[in-house]
Amino acid sequence: MRSFDSFARATIEEDKSKVVKCGQRGSPHRVQDAAAHILRSYRTWAVVGCSPDPKRTSHRIAAYLQDNGYRVIPVHPDASEILGEPCWPDLSAIPPEEGVEVVDIFRRSEFAGQHVDEAIAAGAQAVWMQVGVIDAAAAQRAERAGLSVAMDTCPKIELPRLRGR
Repeated sequence: MRSFDSFARATIEEDKSKVVKCGQRGSPHRVQDAAAHILRSYRTWAVVGCSPDPKRTSHRIAAYLQDNGYRVIPVHPDASEILGEPCWPDLSAIPPEEGVEVVDIFRRSEFAGQHVDEAIAAGAQAVWMQVGVIDAAAAQRAERAGLSVAMDTCPKIELPRLRGR
């Protein structure tokens, strides 16, 4: 009998293989290509699940984006301001004139699809699902809607790679 840990790892690996086949069109370089395109093309990022706690990864990555010249629009239902920016309770509350281009998702995989659908409805140009956030069906919906998709990666990994560091 398989342990829960080995079952969970196998399930994650199975999901990742689905992502490579459908969400990333079969090429391991596709993730880097999509990430590079998003990082080069878009400057305004809504960070869904951005924590007000500076110790949390979502907060640190949002600060990293700001430090690298990106505009961050934090999205968290229980905060009014994060990183000196007004915080919105959800994507639909962000006024269109804010010009959200990328929706960066810091939520568990089971919630990613909902936020991808909100990104499509909001007219975003791209979705970025952070490390460990994997939803191949949502990635496919986003791509079919014309959005660029980066999944299971992080700007703090991809930006230095893009800059040759």
